[in-house]
Amino acid sequence: MATCEHFEQATALTTDVRECAECVAIDSGWVHLRLCLVCGNVGCCDSSPNTHASKHFHSSDHAVMRSIEPGDDWGYCFIDDAWVDGLPAT
Repeated sequence: MATCEHFEQATALTTDVRECAECVAIDSGWVHLRLCLVCGNVGCCDSSPNTHASKHFHSSDHAVMRSIEPGDDWGYCFIDDAWVDGLPAT
């Protein structure tokens, strides 16, 4: 897996949030959750109907996120299309 300089921006590595607030607000569901590693926003994945994690990147330019699904330890950089494994557990 590749890494990139954008992971140096990561400050929000964990969260207790276990829902996509934007999906909850519109009474929609999600498939998986992603955590913005820059600001801590939790959004739904691209397999979800509303793709809020990607929309967060496009509106904020916060490049790096991670999965907060149980057992997942990977992150992703939208700008460099780079994946990284071995992030601390959420």
